[in-house]
Amino acid sequence: MSISGIADDLSRWAEGAQDRFSELFEPSLRLGVTGLARSGKTVFITSLAANLLRRSRMMGLTAQAEGRILAAALSPQPDMEAPRFDFEKHLGDLYAAPPRWPDSTSSVAQLRVSIRYEPTGILANLTGDAALHLDIVDYPGEWLLDLALMPMSYDDWARTALAAAATRAQAADYIEWMRGVDPEADFIEGDAQTGARLFSAYLQACRRAGYSNLTPGRFLLPGEMAGAPALTFAPLPPHSDGAKGSLAATMAERFEAYKRVVVRPFFRDHFARLDRQIVLVDALGAISNGAEAVADMEMALTGILGAFRPGANSWLSAILGKKIDKLLLAVTKADHIHHRYHPSLQALVRDLLSQSVDRAAFKGAEVDAIAIAGVRATIEEEIRRAGETVPVVRGRLPSGEQAQLFPGEPPNSMTQLARSDWGADVFAVEPLAPPVLEPREDEGPPHIRLDQALEFLIGDRLGGR
Repeated sequence: MSISGIADDLSRWAEGAQDRFSELFEPSLRLGVTGLARSGKTVFITSLAANLLRRSRMMGLTAQAEGRILAAALSPQPDMEAPRFDFEKHLGDLYAAPPRWPDSTSSVAQLRVSIRYEPTGILANLTGDAALHLDIVDYPGEWLLDLALMPMSYDDWARTALAAAATRAQAADYIEWMRGVDPEADFIEGDAQTGARLFSAYLQACRRAGYSNLTPGRFLLPGEMAGAPALTFAPLPPHSDGAKGSLAATMAERFEAYKRVVVRPFFRDHFARLDRQIVLVDALGAISNGAEAVADMEMALTGILGAFRPGANSWLSAILGKKIDKLLLAVTKADHIHHRYHPSLQALVRDLLSQSVDRAAFKGAEVDAIAIAGVRATIEEEIRRAGETVPVVRGRLPSGEQAQLFPGEPPNSMTQLARSDWGADVFAVEPLAPPVLEPREDEGPPHIRLDQALEFLIGDRLGGR
C-alpha cells in the first residue's frame, strides 16, 4: 500500500472515531434516498422534510401519533463538501402560483432535519428529551448501476454495451459513427469527444424510451465531471492489439480512469457511510412502456440492490464500515391510480425483485416494499361505466385542465405481466401537474404513505435514546 493510501486510511479511521464519539451525545442516522430518473426523488425529499417540520399529516409515524415528537427543525449539515439539498426552493416551487414540479437533482446533495422527541421505556425516566439528527442523502440511482462496471475490462463492457445497442433504434447514430472509425488508428481527441457525445445521446434517448439499465451512469448525469477525460470514451468492437496511443487503447485507459476517479470515490465517500436506504421505483412508467421496459427495470434494480449486498471478498465490502440494516423499495406516483390497485403494485415489485430482496434479507437487512406518493396530485372518485362501478382518480393535466383518469389495472406479478401484452394500449399513466396547495401552519404537502415509509425507516430510532 502507498504512503498516501495509508494516510487516507488513517484519516478515515480518525474521522470515524470522531463520528462515534459525537454519536454518544448527538445521535444521527444517514438515510440514503435514490432512484432512477423520473422516480420522484426531489419531490419525495422535499415533502418528507416539509411533513417532518409540520406533522399533522404524519400520524402513521408512531412517535408523532403518540405525541412524543416535540419539535423538528432544519440544521446545518455535517458534511462540508456535499452541496445542500435546496429544500426552500423546491418547496417554493410546489406552493407557487401556478405550482410547478421541482427540478431534478443531478448529483449528491444533503439535508439535515433534527428531531427532538420523548423516548420510551426505562430511558424516558432517566434521560428526559432526546434528539435524532436525520441526515437525508440524495444521490442518483444511475450512479449505483456503475458498481457492475468495476470487475469488467473495457472489452467486456464494450461487448455488452454494443450487444444492447444493436437491438435498439436509438443507437443508430452512434453505430454509424463507430463503423466509420478505425480503433487501431492514432488517438484524436475530437474522435473521442464525438463518440462520447453520440453514446451519451443514445443513452439519453433510451432513458426517454423507458429503459433503466443504462451505464455508465455519469454519462446520463455527469454533474461536475461534464467534459472530463474520464467521461470522454465510448465502446468500440474488441481490437487486435490496442497499441498504446491508438483510439482503442486510449478509450480503454479512460474507462479504467472512470472506475478509479468516479465510481470508487462515490462508493467510498458517500455510499459507504449510509445507515438506511430507500429506493424509489417508477414502476407505473415502466409498465406503461411494456414488458421489455419492465424487464430492463428489473435488471437495473437488481443491479442497484447488488450494491447493498456485496460479496465478502469484494472491494466494496472492504470499504463499508457498516451495513445498511433497513432497505425500503417505494413504488412512487401511487396517486396516479386508485388505492384499490396499490397492493398489485407492491406485489409486482416484490415479485420482480424477489431474489435480490431475499439475498439482502439473508444478510441481515430488513426489506419491505410500499406504494407511495411524495405529493398527492389527485383525488379518488368512482364512476359508472357499462353498468359497473369504476375507480378513477381526478387530477390536473400539464395543460391545467382537470381530468378523470383510469390508466387500467396494473399486473400483480411477473407471470401476469408476461402473459399479457402490456403497454400503452393496456395500461398508460398520464403526466400530471402538481396540485394547487395552500400553505398551512400545521401541515406539509398531501402525500400517500410517507408517514408509513418513515415509520419503517426510522421509527425504531424515535423510541429509546
